[in-house]
Amino acid sequence: MPRHLSLFMILLLLGLPGLAQSGLSEGPFNQLIIRGATLIDGNGAPPQGPVDIVIEQNRITRVQVVGYPGVAIDPEDRPALSAGGKEIDAEGMYVLPGFVDMHGHIGGVAQGAEPDYVFKLWMGHGITSVREPSGRGVDFAMDLKRKSAANQIIAPRVFVYTGFGQGSKDQITTPEQARAWVRANAKKGADGIKFFGAEPEIMAAALDENKQLGLRSACHHAQLSVARWNVLHSARAGLTSMEHWYGLPEALFEDRTVQDYPLDFNYNNEQHRFEAAGNLWKQAAAPYSPHWNAVMEELLSLDFTIDPTFNIYEASRDLHRARRAEWHEQYTLPSLWRFYAPSKVSHGSYWHFWGTEQEVAWKENYRLWMTFVNEYKNRGGRVTVGSDSGFIYQLYGFAYIREMELLREAGFHPLEIIRAATLSGAEALGFDREIGTVAPGKLADLVVVEENPLENFKVLYGTGAIKLTEDNEVVRVGGVKYTVKDGIVYDAKALLEDVKKQVEAAKKTENFEIRQPGME
Repeated sequence: MPRHLSLFMILLLLGLPGLAQSGLSEGPFNQLIIRGATLIDGNGAPPQGPVDIVIEQNRITRVQVVGYPGVAIDPEDRPALSAGGKEIDAEGMYVLPGFVDMHGHIGGVAQGAEPDYVFKLWMGHGITSVREPSGRGVDFAMDLKRKSAANQIIAPRVFVYTGFGQGSKDQITTPEQARAWVRANAKKGADGIKFFGAEPEIMAAALDENKQLGLRSACHHAQLSVARWNVLHSARAGLTSMEHWYGLPEALFEDRTVQDYPLDFNYNNEQHRFEAAGNLWKQAAAPYSPHWNAVMEELLSLDFTIDPTFNIYEASRDLHRARRAEWHEQYTLPSLWRFYAPSKVSHGSYWHFWGTEQEVAWKENYRLWMTFVNEYKNRGGRVTVGSDSGFIYQLYGFAYIREMELLREAGFHPLEIIRAATLSGAEALGFDREIGTVAPGKLADLVVVEENPLENFKVLYGTGAIKLTEDNEVVRVGGVKYTVKDGIVYDAKALLEDVKKQVEAAKKTENFEIRQPGME
């Protein structure tokens, strides 16, 4: 047998069930029935149950209400199990569509985080689809996308958005070069482009070409280009979504054209960069003012998507909380912990002397930012859930659940958050005919959890939620029980146990112990 064949392919050739042999997954099955669950279907509807969900291979074929809460279910009213079929007793559990992370970097060389580690953290938190916005290159990402699509690896679906200009031998300096790069990117199979900004004529040409090809796009409007090209310019030119919030306050300026940079500012000094960013929203038009409303209404008219990634900047407003998150001890690799530490070199490690003044400014920044995002949703705008993990003390998977909590802080109803995490993400990817809700005909991407996430999103964390029993005993409840992707049932908690073993092994090899910065 050729040595380059994957374990999955070898097992397939031998007629064995590939991934199921790992003990982390089973399936797909000719028929799988998830019995008696309460369904949160992703479209904003309230929970309904008990329901039976029938899956054949990788497709949902039936969603049937089978009774009423507290009433015994009549077996005659349930879908029949075919010979060789598989059942999951989900009575008392909740089923949701698989989560979509709209900003998911597949690890990084600087972080020492490889795909297997990242993918298991994502899948262990119910994330079955990820938009990868400019990582290690289109070839790297496309290889993982193909393997995931074939279920050769344990991984979410990957949607590849190549960083604009990535892989080009020469710097792109003309509209013609921009168009040629966009066509080459599409030919490689990428789903879209991640922009950071460029000369206006370059951005206009690239976005126009990408739109003509029917591909989608995202942009982090970096301060190096935003003075001439903000979110409104991008949206008018065909950009389909923005990341973070850069470029939006600039579009809301009324009495200036550039932000109020300190005169000793240096963009390459990341404390300068993030300090200044923390004062940006208060320089924009006031909430609900005429200009604020005009910008919002234009973005709404363009069917523009906002992916805020609130979580990735949360350390800016509470550094101690981010550093002390309970999952770091067991799930954060030594290399990743070192990457997070104060540094003049590592991106996002801007803790040169971060303190009270910076955090207070960022808290006000969040208040204004959240006001815009919540109102955008209220007026019918599409808001999605993205994490941008691997930076600023935010860990893959865990950060995604934190993003849900921050959307709640912003004013979203829990059902609106689930819709943002599922259907809205699928719509933004142009893949909502296949994923995003639990409905017959769609791909079997599901999350099964034993607790009600609407009551407390913390039950979705891999570490669960703390609860006090009637007997005054402290227990942990929750954590995703099963993640279903393409009809394959993954033991979410076993995936996270595997990650813990990876971290334990790395710590043992390095004789490493997590210590807070400056206390080594």
